[in-house]
Amino acid sequence: MDTTVFIDSIMRQTIVLIAQFAATAGIRAPLAHLADEVFLSLSSELESQGLSRKLVADMFGMALRSYQRRVQRLRESATNPGQTLWQSVLAYLESRGKASRHELQVQFSSDDPEALGAILNDLVRSGLASRTGSGTSALFAVTPEEDRQTLARLGQEETAAALVWLDLCRNPEAASAETAERLGLNPELVQSAVDSLIAEGRLTIADGKVTPDAMVIPVGAEAGWEAAVFDHFQAVAGAITMKLRQGATRSTTHDTTGGSTLIFEIDTSHPAAGRVLGLLDHVRTEVFSLWNEVEALNASRSLDPETSRRVTFYVGQSVKSSGEDA
Repeated sequence: MDTTVFIDSIMRQTIVLIAQFAATAGIRAPLAHLADEVFLSLSSELESQGLSRKLVADMFGMALRSYQRRVQRLRESATNPGQTLWQSVLAYLESRGKASRHELQVQFSSDDPEALGAILNDLVRSGLASRTGSGTSALFAVTPEEDRQTLARLGQEETAAALVWLDLCRNPEAASAETAERLGLNPELVQSAVDSLIAEGRLTIADGKVTPDAMVIPVGAEAGWEAAVFDHFQAVAGAITMKLRQGATRSTTHDTTGGSTLIFEIDTSHPAAGRVLGLLDHVRTEVFSLWNEVEALNASRSLDPETSRRVTFYVGQSVKSSGEDA
């Protein structure tokens, strides 16, 4: 199997998904930082898997020194060691209120000018700063905290609450800081989401321990769809990752981790069309019935912590007309 082709195919499909999210009406999705973030996250994950920096650098087609310089640049600003360049630029604007592009270029002259430009564009797109004019005379002003909070409330709170609720269902012992790091959200936004979930009765606190209600996003619900999509994507990616970590590159009849994909070719008059199109509803009904049964049993008994296991089951279906893009 050509691993390079396989990885390229996975990446292309993931990019299609990200692009669709970014293009969806009402979603604020600054993407200027994405390439650097992917590089840094992927390099960190490869190193955590035990690969040497020299080998990881070679996988990226870079000399070791160039690789180390890029990682260092992304992890912290050359101007302000200990902070990323993004954090440093925002902190500088917050301290000054406003600054011209020329002033910022002088202030961060030790950092990559292309990275600085990308970060300024990202700050403007995300609403954290505004820009007046163009070129070196362009003036960047930080968005006042009150306006920033309004933007966060309008575009982020509902999504953050759903994602935080989902994360706490998966990691009930987690502190807010851990949840924030895992989701890549602002710690204050996570705490606000926790407070909101507690007020709504979705989380309870007893003896300092947060206990989330089971998260169920019903069919037809308008709120929480982002968390549902994230949960499904995470389940699929997690199953594949676990399969690979176990060294299992083929399926067996007794698999407990894995998945199957079947494609049915039908037309409107096909004798089996109704059963094929109704598969999602049929499987959902069966699985939800079993889930409710397990939840009822768990409410009346305690799981053995030594042998307990979490089973994640996912199911999905798409219907595409002939000639329609995926």
